Amino acid sequence: MFTQGLLKGRRILVTGGGTGLGKSMTTKFLQLGAEVHICGRRKSVCEETAAELMKEHGGKVVAHGVDIRDAGAVDAMIEEIWTSGPLTDLINNAAGNFISRTQDLSPRGFDAVANIVMHGTFYVTHAVGRRWIANKLRGNVVSVTVTWVRNGSPYVVPSAMSKAAIHTMTMSLATEWGKYGIRLNTIAPGEIPTEGMSKRIKPGDEAGARTKAMNPMNRVGTMEELQNLATFLISGGCDWINGETIAMDGAQALAMGGNFYQLRDWSDADWNAAREAIVAQNTKDKAARG
Repeated sequence: MFTQGLLKGRRILVTGGGTGLGKSMTTKFLQLGAEVHICGRRKSVCEETAAELMKEHGGKVVAHGVDIRDAGAVDAMIEEIWTSGPLTDLINNAAGNFISRTQDLSPRGFDAVANIVMHGTFYVTHAVGRRWIANKLRGNVVSVTVTWVRNGSPYVVPSAMSKAAIHTMTMSLATEWGKYGIRLNTIAPGEIPTEGMSKRIKPGDEAGARTKAMNPMNRVGTMEELQNLATFLISGGCDWINGETIAMDGAQALAMGGNFYQLRDWSDADWNAAREAIVAQNTKDKAARG
């Protein structure tokens, strides 16, 4: 679909690039000739991904360990990257989410999502954007959001609020930074199953089962579709797209909201089982990290 070497000379940062959607986009950018920087809280995971992708595809992937909730740490990482040359593109992919009745949610639970999704995304965007402006450089920012930014979603209120903040940041900075040649857009994908997230937002559900049953196209999304859309948005194919949120969900949000309203029928027992499944997944992940 894309010309070989399309992204040659580009230096792209993908937050949360060690796993899932971030790893998938990193792979595509690397295949098209970009130098890709990936970051995450678990540097070892990013290093393993970098080694795996370079072995398979060649090119250069650089791993960084950073907690994007820490503005100072984010700025230090961007400064380190800049010492060998500026970034050309930023992919805001890092996120966190879990389902919960809002009355059961603690302030700590709210912050666990909001500090990554809203605060962290702004910290990275700000650190990169102000360097582009200071150095009179053009740039692209693509953030991964959700279709609920337009209509909200019950049972994932911290995520819905935080993703809506990214949606608003994108529109706001598109108009503020457009004069500098800096574009910001977002992709709002429907379900593209990944192990960790599927078990936190749809515990007990066979990956994609509910989406396949309700989606107008009777399927979930694919990593390749996300790769292609993200690549197009930074490729230069249409640089007049600015400030947009592009849904990629087979029209599910149009058909039935695309959110978690269907969980209104869950019983207390259902919610207790979901909570136990999420705790078990978190415990498994912590054990895997050592």
